[in-house]
Amino acid sequence: MSFFAELKRRNVYKVAIAYAVVSWLLIQAASIFLPAFDAPPWVMKIFIIVVIFGFPVSLILSWAFEITPEGIKLESEIEPTKSIARRTGRKIVAVTIALAVVAAGLFMYQLVRSKSDTLGPPTTATIANKSIAVLPFDNLSRDPDNAYFCEGVQDEILTRLAKVADLKVISRTSTQHFKSAPENLPQIAKQLGVAHILEGSVQKANDQVRVNVQLINALTDAHLWADTYDRKLTDIFAVESEIAKTIAETLQARLTGSEKSSIAKTPTVNPEAYELYLKGRFFWNKRSGTDLRKAIDYFERAIAKDPNYALAYVGLADSYLLLSSYASVSPRESLPPAKAALKKRSSSMIR
Repeated sequence: MSFFAELKRRNVYKVAIAYAVVSWLLIQAASIFLPAFDAPPWVMKIFIIVVIFGFPVSLILSWAFEITPEGIKLESEIEPTKSIARRTGRKIVAVTIALAVVAAGLFMYQLVRSKSDTLGPPTTATIANKSIAVLPFDNLSRDPDNAYFCEGVQDEILTRLAKVADLKVISRTSTQHFKSAPENLPQIAKQLGVAHILEGSVQKANDQVRVNVQLINALTDAHLWADTYDRKLTDIFAVESEIAKTIAETLQARLTGSEKSSIAKTPTVNPEAYELYLKGRFFWNKRSGTDLRKAIDYFERAIAKDPNYALAYVGLADSYLLLSSYASVSPRESLPPAKAALKKRSSSMIR
C-alpha cells in the first residue's frame, strides 16, 4: 500500500480538515469572548500559537493511533482485519460537516455585521435624544496624583446616570480614550451614537472639592446646562447625585421612585474609605498584576475604615478575579478570596 493510500486509510486527511474547521471556530469564539472578559492581547496570541502547534500533533496522533471499541491503540498493535478506521472516518466526516455548517453560519453573520459596520456611525435621525456620554473629567488639582479622584467622580456620575432606564448611557470603556472638551464634539457624539455630552473638571485641595460640569447638545453644539459645585469632601456624594438628577431632568427622562433612591444613595459615610475606594478603582482600571495588587490593598484599607462598604467588597472581588488573567496567579488561588469578598458584601448590605 502506498504512503498516500495509508494516510487516507488512517483518516489523516479527514483529521486535518476537521482540525482546521474546529480551530477556526475556536479562534472566532476566542476573539469574541476574550475581550468581553478584559483579557490582555497576549492571551489571544498564545491561544493561536497553541492551536497552530496542535495541528501537526493531531496529524501524528491520527497516524500512530486508532480508536477501537477497546480504547485507543497503536496502529501497529491492530490487525488489519479488525481495524475500524473506515467507520471512524465516516464519523469524522459527519462531525466535520456539522461543524462546517456552524462555521458557515458564523461567517455569514460576521459578513453581514461587517457590512453594517461599514455604513458608519449612526445618523442624526437614528440617535436617541435621551442619550449621553460622560467624557473624562479634567484634573485641575495642583497635585497630579489626584487623578484617581477625578476619575472617581466621573465614574460615580456615570454609574448614577446608568441607573435611569429611560436614558441611554455610554460606558466608560467607550469614552475613556477621549479627552474632555474635544474640538470635534459632533463627530465624537456621532461615533458614540449619543445626542448629548457631559464635560467636566475636578479640583481637590485637602477636604475641599470643586466640580465643574456642562451638559452639551453635541449635535447642535448648544450648552443646555452648566454649574460649579464648591463643597467639602464629605458632600461629594450629594454633588454627584444632584448632577445626575439634574441631567436626567434636563433630558426629560422618566425617573421612578426606586431610580431616584438609587441616584441619591450614599455608598459610605466615611470620606477616607471613599478616597481609598477610588484609589483602588484607579489602579484596578490599569489592568496589570502590580496595579491589581495595589488595588486589593486599597480596597482592604477602605473596608477597614468602613466594614459595611459594599462597593469596596465588590472592588476587592473584581481585583482577585482579574489576577488570574494579569498575574501569575491560578484561579484556584484567586477564586476563594473573591468569593469571600462577595459573601461579606452580601452580609454588609443586610446590616
